[in-house]
Amino acid sequence: MKQFRAQPGFVVQAYRFALDPNIKGERLLRSHCGAARAAYNWAVTWVTASWWQRKAEGTYGVLDDQLTPWRPWSLPALRKAFNETKRTDPRFAAWWEENSEEAYNTGLANAAAAFDSYSKSKRGRRRGKPVGMPRRKSKHKARLSCRFTTGTIRLEADRRHVTLPRLGTIRTHESTRKLERRVANGTARLLSATVRHERGRWFVSFQVEVKREITRVARPDVAVGVDLGVKVLAVMADCLGEVRYVPNPAHYDTALGALKRLSRRVSRRRGPDRRAGQKPSKRWLKANEQRNKVHHRVANLRADALHKLTTTIRCEYGTVVVEDLNVAGMLKNRRLARKIADAGFGEIRRQLTYKGRRNGCHTVVANRWYPSSKTCSGCGAVKAKLPLHVRTFACDECPLLLDRDENAARNLAALATDAVTGTAVGGDLGAQAPKPRGADQKTRTITRSRKAASERAGSAIPHQRKETRDLHQDTTVQPGLW
Repeated sequence: MKQFRAQPGFVVQAYRFALDPNIKGERLLRSHCGAARAAYNWAVTWVTASWWQRKAEGTYGVLDDQLTPWRPWSLPALRKAFNETKRTDPRFAAWWEENSEEAYNTGLANAAAAFDSYSKSKRGRRRGKPVGMPRRKSKHKARLSCRFTTGTIRLEADRRHVTLPRLGTIRTHESTRKLERRVANGTARLLSATVRHERGRWFVSFQVEVKREITRVARPDVAVGVDLGVKVLAVMADCLGEVRYVPNPAHYDTALGALKRLSRRVSRRRGPDRRAGQKPSKRWLKANEQRNKVHHRVANLRADALHKLTTTIRCEYGTVVVEDLNVAGMLKNRRLARKIADAGFGEIRRQLTYKGRRNGCHTVVANRWYPSSKTCSGCGAVKAKLPLHVRTFACDECPLLLDRDENAARNLAALATDAVTGTAVGGDLGAQAPKPRGADQKTRTITRSRKAASERAGSAIPHQRKETRDLHQDTTVQPGLW
């Protein structure tokens, strides 16, 4: 299936609104999300059943050409097999008609994407961490989500209601004016809608093809280097010499006292225990809801602060230079993990990247091994060591003395010029710190033992010629399940 491409002058953008469903709407939302999870679990079981069968037959001495054939995991194949099973399978026969076809299509599409990612990861064609074999989702831990691509997807004229297939009209917590007026003017077209339960509330996200013109930033010829930190969230130094400090709001640390108090209250009350079949008490549910409200408030405040910061940067500067931080590795430091997670380094870089594409601006990512903090922004000399507790940079070659974060931000700003000309001193792309202990840029790779790999049912991926088409399948959701 061909990949969707927006029209010239249009972009694909998401609009999210909070919902206020009534009791019936809440039940329907949970039913559709549960149907998506059930379809996903069915697909995982159906595909892996052939894997286990082939492994068992191999122990019996069955020849390779007589083994049970691999079951394909492409989305069309899963939909065809599910349609043949849903009317007779006792797990679906009694209730599958109560939900929209898009609910089951959501689960099957997610399963197809999971198997495709697993196959590419095993063959080394997928970047990032290795992806394991897809597993079934638990109804106690799975995120409630369902996507609609066909049917009635509409914003009502009163700008306080949305209409979705089989769910009917649901009231929104906020006005949909910013999207409804674009749809009414013909400058936006609804492509799909996704409902999700997140942070104690229901949300609907509309994927929209919207007409958008590139807006010029305030200073398109100015480059800025952004150095992220814990004590100060961001230090911004532009190529004109202006330096600005953005304080770290530390929302989680502010609410830590209340969270400790509420957590102690929850621990004193009778909670759920699935092993013993014990259900939580009403007092435990009430206390847990109060604690969750604090967590949700912290998450909302953090998201709001990061969006305001990144939008401000992207509306002013034409070029932004950021570091390629190893956030996953930084979180292993038990003394700084909480503060690093609260700051949201990875989210800041993600927002700066996509907001830069929206404004037609440049984003320069410094090499992970570039010594921005150890390099002198005045003469270009590189220090051998600079411990984290040393907050002031003192150059050994020149009388430069300034804050280490400001020095790093200045080097990052100079790196924007190096990316084009390669002539600046403080941000030379080839500058590297001396390695007295023999450190290099190579990352150790942990090789799994063959014994551990053979114990998994999915260690062998279908690679026969007749099933090669299923390894390169398109996981784009196709309209209609039946």
